[in-house]
Parts: sequence; structure tokens; C-alpha cells
Amino acid sequence: MIEKVLAKLNIEALNEMQLAALKSAKKNNDLILVAPTGSGKTLAFLLPVLNNLKFDIKGVQALVLVPSRELALQIEQVFKQMGTTFKVNCCYGGHAVRIEKNNLAHPPSVLIGTPGRIAYHLEHQNFDEFFIETLVLDEFDKSLEFGFKEDMSYIIKSLLSLKQRILTSATKMEEIPDFVKLKNAEEIDFSSNQAAKPDLKLKKVTTTAPDKSDTLFKLLNKIGSKNTLVFCNHRETVDRISDLLFENGLEHDVFHGGMEQIEREKSLLKFRNGSHKILITTDLAARGLDIPEVEHIVHYQLPYVEDAYIHRNGRTARMHAKGTAYVILTEDEHYKYLPENIQEEELNASYKKPKASEWVTLYLANGRKDKINKIDIVGLFLQKGGLAKDDLGLIEVKDTASYIAVKREKVDLLFKALAGEKIKGKKLKLEVAS
Repeated sequence: MIEKVLAKLNIEALNEMQLAALKSAKKNNDLILVAPTGSGKTLAFLLPVLNNLKFDIKGVQALVLVPSRELALQIEQVFKQMGTTFKVNCCYGGHAVRIEKNNLAHPPSVLIGTPGRIAYHLEHQNFDEFFIETLVLDEFDKSLEFGFKEDMSYIIKSLLSLKQRILTSATKMEEIPDFVKLKNAEEIDFSSNQAAKPDLKLKKVTTTAPDKSDTLFKLLNKIGSKNTLVFCNHRETVDRISDLLFENGLEHDVFHGGMEQIEREKSLLKFRNGSHKILITTDLAARGLDIPEVEHIVHYQLPYVEDAYIHRNGRTARMHAKGTAYVILTEDEHYKYLPENIQEEELNASYKKPKASEWVTLYLANGRKDKINKIDIVGLFLQKGGLAKDDLGLIEVKDTASYIAVKREKVDLLFKALAGEKIKGKKLKLEVAS
């Protein structure tokens, strides 16, 4: 079973942490897994979950609680990529309750969701909790930080058939709250594992407070067309920096908790598929999200605590890759957790703005509810749209819409070729995603 899953995921072998988690979980003990961001924790708990599932039970058997909608969607995607025959569903705030109730009417084997939304469905008896034997609390410390203690406590009290709890975190917790009800838990701590530490270069850019935003613009121009996350401490700063970059014609996107869920999803999607190379964000993007191949981190504002700084840097240099983190500092800014003698990044020259990405994201007003899948889209775009395989990038099919990355130079020809076409018998509604 595991060999088939790894083949589906194009993974040659499990890493040391994943093997240790799998071995421990087979003892049916409760498990506390502490490992840094980017080390593969999602697979480390999904494999034990898979081992616990039974084919003859028609109900929810495993529940995964997460602090954010984006993390829920990411885990759902990984489980689907594992290629099992078990159904998985996702529930989270901002997603239509009606759609979730319809999905739960034909219960999945694995249910993933945020504590607030799962508590809602439990309270309204939208799924039967009787068969749930495995509970995963992923990024548990973050869930507590986000204020989900009451919801998680209610959920855990309702799960009377639990046989195994798996708790994961990127940092070691001093104390696990009693409501979790851990029993004989085995702790696997890879948080200080040298092999998991990223190959990260740290550089600083010294500036003045009035010139800080201009310095950021110059630095981004110097970095060029590389995937870059810019971290700010506040939503208002994200929006202000975004306005500055927009005025200067530098393509980018933003991501923070004040945005509508659909807008947040689109921002991450366009960053993942390469349509935008720059994402301005708060610490909301520092943990849990699947944002691969981020080459550069820019701390426009440094966080107040070291843990947040570490998690931000964990977005790059993941899984043996290399990355660079820049800190933009004024002369009067001093942070105890920063090392001394950080290499200075000089910004002496005049740098050209990077060119727009070669990719554009297209919006298709059809999704899973219309029985649309990736194969349908690929077939239509290649056969009738006249595209070559290399002209198509990442395709993500959602409930009611799909998003397709297409080479910028091919978009106009594609629209002309597909004018008046249909997909699964429905008129094709295709446009550039805003």
C-alpha cells in the first residue's frame, strides 16, 4: 500500500521523521510529532491515517483538524494525490455550508476541517461521529493561538470511539492541554534535527524609515523574476506596500486574514502556478501552506518573537533546496534573535523591473459540481484550443470553478480558438482571472 502511495506522489522513499512517525503510530499509541516546516509532516500523519482506514465502514473514520482553510485544502489535495479509493472531504469557514452538507450526506472516510466548521456540523448532526477512531490535530499550537480551544474541546468530547490521537506542531509545546486527553503518548521530536535545517542565506538591507518602502521596491527589482514572499506584521502594511508596487507597475499579489476566502485562494493559486512571482503577506502565510519553491523571503517588518521569524524563513530552503532571507532594517532597529554580522546586501545600482511572468491564470466557470476534471480541460485546450503540452501549467479544479495556467503569449489565440465551444455540454465561460 505505502509503496503504491509513494509512487503516486513521485517520492522515492520516506525520510527519517516520516519513518519514525509511521513506526510509532503502528503501536496504536497516541503520538506527538514535532518537526520543522517543510519536513514532510503531512505525509507523516496521513500514512498512519490510511493504515487505520477500513474498507467495510461507510462513514467518517478519521478527522483532521487544522487552524486554517488553506491548510485544510492542502491536506485534502495531498490525500487525493495518494491515489486511494477512500473518499476525502474538506469543511471550513467561508465555504458554502450547503455544499458541505451535501458532501457529508455521502460521508467521506477522511474529513478535514477547521475546528469552528467541524463543531458546527457536529452540533447539527450533519455527519455521524460514531466511526471516528483516528484524530489528527495538525499545527495544534497554531489552532490554540487562533482561539479554537473551545471548539476543539467540544469536538474531542464528542468523539467517543477514538483509538488514536496524532498531534503535530512545528515547535515543541511546554504543555498539552488536558482536553486533548492524550494517553501514553509517544513524542517524536525532530525540531532540532540538523538534517532538516534549511540551507538558508541571511542578508540585511540597511535603510531609513522614510526610505523603507522605496528600498523594498529596489530590492525586489534586484531579486528579479524569482518566487518571493514579502512578510509584514499587519494587514494595513500589506495593503500599503501593494499600492506602492501597483503604482510602480510591479506585478504581485497579496494574502492576509482580512481578505475574502475566494480572494485568498486565488492569490495563493496564482503564486503557486507562477502567474505572480511576488506575494505580500502577513504571518498567515508563514506556516502550513503548500507554497513550493520559494527562493526568497523578505522581512519588510520583522516579527516580535523569534518563533514567527523561524516559521517565515521556513517557507524557503525546503526539503534540501536553497534559499535567501533578507531583513530590511533601519539603524535604530535591533532584534535579539538576529545573529550578529549579517552580510549586507548592497543596492547601489539602478535595477530594471522584472518582466511579467510567462504564465497567466485563466478562470473557467465550471468545476467539480459540473463533473469537470483536469483531463477534460487538458483535452479541450490541446485538441480544440491548439495548445501544446508545454503551453499548459498548473490546473486546479474547485467545486464551482477551475483555474488554468497558460503561457501568456498563447492566451489570445486560445480565446479565439475556443469561442463558442462547450465543455461537458455546457457553454464555455473562460476569462483571465482577476
